Amino acid sequence: MPITRRDFGRLAVAASATTALHSSSLFAQTKPNSKFGGVQIGVITPYSYHNLPNDAESLLKFMVADNINATEMQCPPIEEWAGAPKTPPFRPAGPPTGQQVGVERQRPQMTPEQVAAQKAHLAAMTQWRLSAPMSKFQAFGKMYKDAGVTIYGFKLGLTMEMPDAEFDYAFNVCKALGANELTMEMPDGNTTLTKKIGDFAAKHKVWVGYHAHLQATASTWDEAMSQSPYNGINLDIGHYTAAGNHDQLEFIRKNHTRITSMHMKDRKYPENGGQNMPWGQGDTPIKEALQLMKKEGYKFPATIELEYAPPTGSDSEKEIAKCLAYAKAALA
Repeated sequence: MPITRRDFGRLAVAASATTALHSSSLFAQTKPNSKFGGVQIGVITPYSYHNLPNDAESLLKFMVADNINATEMQCPPIEEWAGAPKTPPFRPAGPPTGQQVGVERQRPQMTPEQVAAQKAHLAAMTQWRLSAPMSKFQAFGKMYKDAGVTIYGFKLGLTMEMPDAEFDYAFNVCKALGANELTMEMPDGNTTLTKKIGDFAAKHKVWVGYHAHLQATASTWDEAMSQSPYNGINLDIGHYTAAGNHDQLEFIRKNHTRITSMHMKDRKYPENGGQNMPWGQGDTPIKEALQLMKKEGYKFPATIELEYAPPTGSDSEKEIAKCLAYAKAALA
């Protein structure tokens, strides 16, 4: 059948449209990738993107733009996206801006009104959590996964004042998001609480990573780990350094099977002031720790936690990009 000039024109337009559609599809399939040399680099959100929008959609856009494909997420953006009561601004979020690099931050004392508001919010959150559908969190995890970002950790602190159903809720959310660890601050000296948390972790077969600050020593996690095979270490190598420990790499080698994830920041030893520093300017062996993970094939993720103050002319997103570049170079 002969092709007329008009038919040829139609075919050309159709071919052009198909090519454009294919190109658009390929662009849409471009995903972030922050896994270098077999080591997964992630970022803790929203904390690291301080002084920037911290809603779920904005955080996802930041990570995709910054080529970060994995995150440990604190609970507010996730729960608020799922319909929870919005968290009142009890305290400023994240380190301050400015040229000066900060030392260990002292949280401002809350006013009686803020304490009352926090108590009321916690009660409202408990009530909301006990009826929250897991389908909401599954949808959240899918939204992130579709954009190329996996959620490996969900941070929510558990206390003895919470009902058992709220413990179940925390671990169920982890599973719904696709995370394999629940992270929280180490409850100093409260072995009854770590035993209870560990029992719930074993029930759900989800890791708990306990995060320590300047109280960290080589034995900080021993009691909790002895209580449950699912009680683990959310190691902060920067805080561990600022606490005066010089055995960072030895500690990682010894405990690598119980480290659920590792927070990365650069701090000085206490004898040198203990400050947070831009990566590569402190005493923390970030490069060596990453290279150890690569050499030994450790599978736990390394999490960027931006805690030094961005210098004038920069912001937390730009500094996170610098941290990621430092990690990539260390693993090259």
